[in-house]
Amino acid sequence: MAATTINTEVLRLRAKALRLNGLVEHWGEIDGAAWLAPLLQWEEDERAHRSLQRRVRAAKLGKFKSIADFDWTWPARIDRAAVEDLMSLTFLADATNVVFIGPNGVGKSTLAQNVAHHALIQGHTVLFKSASEMLGELAALDSDSALRRRLRHYATPDILVIDEVGYLSYSNRHADLLFELISRRYEACSTIV
Repeated sequence: MAATTINTEVLRLRAKALRLNGLVEHWGEIDGAAWLAPLLQWEEDERAHRSLQRRVRAAKLGKFKSIADFDWTWPARIDRAAVEDLMSLTFLADATNVVFIGPNGVGKSTLAQNVAHHALIQGHTVLFKSASEMLGELAALDSDSALRRRLRHYATPDILVIDEVGYLSYSNRHADLLFELISRRYEACSTIV
């Protein structure tokens, strides 16, 4: 009897967490119904699925090669253990930043996209932007309030991936904006460059 009461209370709390207020309001009428647990599970699963789809769209990762298809033999000096450690996402707990360094074409963007995608699957928020696109967008904003809003947009994801930082030279304005953004994220959220 006690286990049934606990199970019923767990189901009611799940319905409340899902904000199924009508269901919670009429709980006495449906308590113990065989369809209740599967219904709540379906709703939780569907919401988790839609949440993941929404986060994936918002992340703007684009198409990328899976880490399962990554060529670990080239370049020879790639630290596979370090990349696999990044996939554990432990760096997110203390808002550690990650920097991939190497010449063109070795897979820095692919690795960053895979880490970001894994974070999305684990429920984190991610945004992927090229440095030139992001800084150009920020520099083009006319008003201080618009700039503050856009900086906040870039400062809030759990992971911000800034791709291709070292490929272009930037004006002082662009450098100041990049510094401002990194300062806002420092020790609050992780950034991958």
